Amino acid sequence: MDYLARIKAEKSRKKITNEQLSEMTGIPLSTLSKMLAGFSESPKLSNIVAICEALDCSLDYIVNGIPENTNNYTLEPDEIRFIEEYRKLDRHGREVVRAVLDKELERLTVEEYKNAASPRAKILPMRKVSSPVAMQDGAEYAKRAILLYNLPVSAGPGEYLEDSAAEEITIPDNAKTKDADFALCISGDSMEPKYSDGDIVLVQRCDEVQVGEPAIYLLDGAGYFKIFGGDRLISLNPEYGDILLKNFTEVRCSGRVIGKLRRKK
Repeated sequence: MDYLARIKAEKSRKKITNEQLSEMTGIPLSTLSKMLAGFSESPKLSNIVAICEALDCSLDYIVNGIPENTNNYTLEPDEIRFIEEYRKLDRHGREVVRAVLDKELERLTVEEYKNAASPRAKILPMRKVSSPVAMQDGAEYAKRAILLYNLPVSAGPGEYLEDSAAEEITIPDNAKTKDADFALCISGDSMEPKYSDGDIVLVQRCDEVQVGEPAIYLLDGAGYFKIFGGDRLISLNPEYGDILLKNFTEVRCSGRVIGKLRRKK
């Protein structure tokens, strides 16, 4: 694993976004995004040092992969007791403890995020409200509210998303939609046949996606819905060419597309 992979792994483990890391290090977001995407062949050492300090990692670990010595903790009596009892557990017991620990850390991170003020949270606010809605046969199903951005993100030429108007819509609250943070209307036919002009896609907020995943990208402020191809954005419609990311000053991922809403008949 190279130094970029280690930086991304630490960012993911500590749930730090590119925007937060930019603010913590003073590195411009566009510079940081290009660096983490592998477009900077010779990143400044001062930037790598700043990232190490922000992630609380040693330079030796990030650059060379040499693990830090983390055995010099001063443990409280209850922590010592916890470790001693943990070592007595079998494999199943240890997996249960780790699962509970991961869940609690995730809960704390979510609460901290909700309480934090984000100066750049222009296009990605999140509102989730669960409420039961009665069906015609008397049964109930859960629904919740999210924001739909009215200015279409393009599946063809890019549209500008910053400061776009939004309205609150209600969607089903189920396993398929639980990770959706907001919705966007798409325009154009470059993502056909899977996505058509006028479709509303559900988006999970994130600043990185895996190669092959559908995502919303901002390229110099213009929004695109495409498949992430590593160094380019790819259309599903073969009539459209690839968009090379190196041709843009600011490259930013706004979220992963996890599905779309059914059209009303």
